[in-house]
Amino acid sequence: MKAFIDFLLQFGNLNQQQMDLIMSKSINIELKKGDFFWQAGKSSKYVGFITDGILRVFYDNDKGEEVTNYFVDENHWLSDWDNLDKSVTPIANLQAITHCYFIGFLKKDWNELLQSIFELNDIIQKVIIKHKSKKLERRSPLISEDTTERYLSFLEQYPNIVNRIPLSFVASYLGMKQQSLSRVRKNIR
Repeated sequence: MKAFIDFLLQFGNLNQQQMDLIMSKSINIELKKGDFFWQAGKSSKYVGFITDGILRVFYDNDKGEEVTNYFVDENHWLSDWDNLDKSVTPIANLQAITHCYFIGFLKKDWNELLQSIFELNDIIQKVIIKHKSKKLERRSPLISEDTTERYLSFLEQYPNIVNRIPLSFVASYLGMKQQSLSRVRKNIR
């Protein structure tokens, strides 16, 4: 829980009473490899902070193929597309690709916290802006880079996960076939 509180405090201030209230509403969530934190078209009942593990955000393209959009690793805030409205469902999937642990909150409890701790709203908005900016920063170069540059950029952006996830997900994220990724990896060794 300390990691989550420290994470929040990077974006704003909370007093001890507010931190205690946040902690009192938290629950521990564990996902096994392959489990979903949320699925496209289904309402998620949790928001959370990943403390250990890696997830991927993916969708199915018009050919029925899974396309990995990005990866989420430790110390990231997760809420289904930054919308806590139960009438809106996610448009992509968030799946554990390793065993994962979270500090989680039921959406109704999280909404209560947001209503009772004004500072928390501001903190979470700053977190969301930072995550969206980081995601855009990571995805933008993939459009103009060749396969080798894309893979080298991936290694730079995700240095802690490349050896922890299947290469098929890396290839999907980079917009190439797994065989092409294998050739790229062989050529840069």
